[in-house]
Amino acid sequence: MNFLKKCCLIASLALFTQIGNAQEGLPIYSDYLTDNYYLIHPSMAGVANCAKVRLTARQQWFGQDDAPALQTLSFNTRIGDSQSAVGGIVYNDRNGYHSNTGAYLTYAHHLMFSRNEIDLNMLSFGLSAGLIQYRLDQSAFFEDGYDPIILDTELNATNFNIDFGFSYHYVDFYAHATIKNVLNNEGVNANENGVFKFDNLRTYLLTLGHTFSNYGSDWSWEPSIMYMYRDATEESSIDVNAKVYKDMEFGKLWGGLSYRRSFDGAEFQDGTSVSSQKLQYFTPFLGVDYKDFVFAYTYSYQANSVVFNNGGFHQITLGYNFNCRREKYECNCPAIN
Repeated sequence: MNFLKKCCLIASLALFTQIGNAQEGLPIYSDYLTDNYYLIHPSMAGVANCAKVRLTARQQWFGQDDAPALQTLSFNTRIGDSQSAVGGIVYNDRNGYHSNTGAYLTYAHHLMFSRNEIDLNMLSFGLSAGLIQYRLDQSAFFEDGYDPIILDTELNATNFNIDFGFSYHYVDFYAHATIKNVLNNEGVNANENGVFKFDNLRTYLLTLGHTFSNYGSDWSWEPSIMYMYRDATEESSIDVNAKVYKDMEFGKLWGGLSYRRSFDGAEFQDGTSVSSQKLQYFTPFLGVDYKDFVFAYTYSYQANSVVFNNGGFHQITLGYNFNCRREKYECNCPAIN
């Protein structure tokens, strides 16, 4: 990869992949839509009637060197028949010359307000604590010549942080609110130029959704939205999602479409004038629940005038449900049942 291409890659990552920034901890993509809400909301640990294991692998821009890639492995379950639950997440995120790996442990508690578990009315709280190691490999920068402001080293930093949130489920309606990276990383600055500074990674997430179906029908559909706000940069975006389910003899087929739009733009030179654009992603996804197994594929397409690569972002999700202890609630609530 020549020096110009490296510069384009770095600029593109800075401007157009704010949702996948390798310095924010576990990045927030659309993988929560593949029956994986626990990845972004700790209060969803153990909320389902079964224990869940989820493995995801995401690759962006096939054929490009140093393209972003993410792998996650998560697990969550109730503690026996109690109202408490535990979970864990490990991940590896690579984004150009930046990368980070992390591990979280989660405790969640679920309060039932209904007289029994037939009618779902539940408030959940979750707290995740994790260690994150950040790395910036600057040694590869010298393949095209010496730069006096760059050190020929790999910079490393390890930090502790917590996520906190709550979820509320009422029959077919749900709401989630989470604060990620609650603590400030005080004094974390890898060099005097501020190249590796990430003291405030606080991110606020709000999710609302409802599942609808006709009586006796095998079909149901689930509109939802997710709002995201980053404290340090004051960036915000919204996901508008639509998901459809079809009950089958072997399990369930499901799929849908997500649209992400940033409220903040980036300016760029367009000939002799200056134009701006806002980040836009279209993400179709398709999945199947086969007995206790889950398989899903997600494709994200960036719909902007100026992009690094016209190729999309591919993701595979594999899951397994086990140790189902409780009867299903009498509601159309796929994340719970």
